[in-house]
Amino acid sequence: MGDLGNFCILLALVCSVWAILTSWLGRTNTVSELVRSGERAAQAAGVLITISALSLIKAFLDDDFSLLYVAQNSTRSQPSVYKVAALWGGQAGSLLLWAWILASFSFVVVTQNRRRNRDLMPGVTATLMSILTFFLVLLTFVANPFERGTGTALNGTGLNPLLQHPLMVTHPPTLYLGYVGVAVPFAFGIAALLSGRLGNEWIVTIRRWSLFAWFCLGIGILQGGYWAYVELGWGGYWAWDPVENASLMPWLAMSAFIHSVMIQEKKGMLKVWNMVLVIIAFCLSIFGTFITRSGVIASVHSFARSGIGPWFSGFLLVIVTVSLSLLVWRLPKLKADHRLDSFLSRESAFLFNNVVFVAICFTVFWGTVYPILTEAFTNSKVSVGPPWFNQWNVPISLLLLFLTGVGPLIAWRRASARNLRVNFTKPILAGAATSLLLFILGMRHPYALAAFGLCVFVMGTVAVEFYRGARARQAVAGENLVVGVSTLVARNKRRYGGYLVHVGMVFVFAGVAGSAGFQQDASATLKRGESMSIGRYKLTFVDTVSSTDANKDVLGAVLSVDRGGVEVARLQPEKWFFRASEQPTTETAIYGMWQWPPHLSDDVYTVLVDANPQTGGYTFKVYLNPLVSLIWIGGFILILGTHIAVLPEWSRATALAAAPAREARHAAT
Repeated sequence: MGDLGNFCILLALVCSVWAILTSWLGRTNTVSELVRSGERAAQAAGVLITISALSLIKAFLDDDFSLLYVAQNSTRSQPSVYKVAALWGGQAGSLLLWAWILASFSFVVVTQNRRRNRDLMPGVTATLMSILTFFLVLLTFVANPFERGTGTALNGTGLNPLLQHPLMVTHPPTLYLGYVGVAVPFAFGIAALLSGRLGNEWIVTIRRWSLFAWFCLGIGILQGGYWAYVELGWGGYWAWDPVENASLMPWLAMSAFIHSVMIQEKKGMLKVWNMVLVIIAFCLSIFGTFITRSGVIASVHSFARSGIGPWFSGFLLVIVTVSLSLLVWRLPKLKADHRLDSFLSRESAFLFNNVVFVAICFTVFWGTVYPILTEAFTNSKVSVGPPWFNQWNVPISLLLLFLTGVGPLIAWRRASARNLRVNFTKPILAGAATSLLLFILGMRHPYALAAFGLCVFVMGTVAVEFYRGARARQAVAGENLVVGVSTLVARNKRRYGGYLVHVGMVFVFAGVAGSAGFQQDASATLKRGESMSIGRYKLTFVDTVSSTDANKDVLGAVLSVDRGGVEVARLQPEKWFFRASEQPTTETAIYGMWQWPPHLSDDVYTVLVDANPQTGGYTFKVYLNPLVSLIWIGGFILILGTHIAVLPEWSRATALAAAPAREARHAAT
């Protein structure tokens, strides 16, 4: 399997280079056969890399420890699901996953556009295959996952214990789908610059690809936050870790891009800005991969320092140079069709929204690269911690939350005083009343008061939009409010799906404000029958547990959780000791939304810190995290809203066009 996988990588490299050459020659000489040849080569590369990736998975499942990568990331006793996940558990395999996803996306793009966007496709194919060539060169000469070991490993080292979690199966691939997905809008943007077709054609084509990449990055970030929350035992879900930041930055850039392309579609504005955003988003996706894979920054996510860093640095420099050169070349063709008519307009709100997204992205970028630059120029190590990121990003994020509520209701072109008064009076009063009520009830945290008030404001603006639309349906078609809302969503999925995404983000903001601003913690060493208290809960140490399997030994404790004199849950925090790697992990136990019935107001988060069976003393760390469940609920709403937004739009013209086909099918039956 190793020989087959290695051969397929080499053959895919040949196909990708051929695709670049034939696409370029076909475009410059207007030879459609060469362009088609390049597209077929791109599809062949997709098939070959799929075979290569499956070969490596087969080697893991067969415990083929003659391959160095398999020996380093698997062991015979490792569950099969983690043997498959070990494909992306190390550096070389994760690069193969990157290439596999990119080749698969390229296959889909070529297939989708075999009869459309023909002027763009040579540039799209050449760009995607240039990116793929870079990764295949790395896999061939720098980090080959099929490299043979110097000796014969009998059992393997095993996957890092921290990675042996169910989210290891979904979190890295989801993030990679987002990272690599950004390459498709970037490729169409570069193709538009090369061909000079800089209207809305490329924007319309990549709309769903952009949403898909943004969605995968967002869900991957939430999955990573939940994984850190339940696995690391520190009571939190986001620590501004460099690799966490690496996934956040392209998500922020894509968020700005998704909002601003609507202005280009409707008004013919922000053409240069949109091109810059798609270039920045892709550069940040490569930068994120560079941070994770090079080891230049210490992180619980990153690999050891390796020779791969200079390759990524050079590739990133080439991308920036080529992209900006093309952008400057085509600037005369990127002039806006219209200008902003008023400071108070939806166009301005979208523009300010973009500026805020980019401002957050820049602060995250600067805080992430500052340690690298300091070490490079002064040879001293520094770190930028959560206080710095929070100091800058919290107030900017609150401004972003405010603009999220303004955008849907403010008028296009120029908002009148009446428009502002009618649309915003009730949402503003509701938000202000919420903050005032919380202040009266004893809340004094200024950012939390602002966050909860703004959350209610945004929910109010979304509610106003749904209510007005439903009332209009009621007046025109006699539909009740529920049916009216359903019809609204069905007829304008992009708009109302976007509103649901905003609702999801409101839930996330509220969850972050509650859990970050009002977390409590307590520690105690207990013996059986002894108790500790936190907030309105009392926890009693009931018993100890232990078990063993082929992969690990388990030591745990049973805690009874009491609220108001009634036992509401029994929790079992544990320590797992993995034999192959001789490393322990902390397994938390949480009373929260995943119990039945769900408990949403706060999480009782327990950690077994230490155990001394000889003395019977077990040390526990307990956190009380208010409203953290809203973050995960917001993620589910975000999923729902994005799925609605990407569904095909219903229109009367579409229905009339489809009618003859339906009648023909009925006649045939």
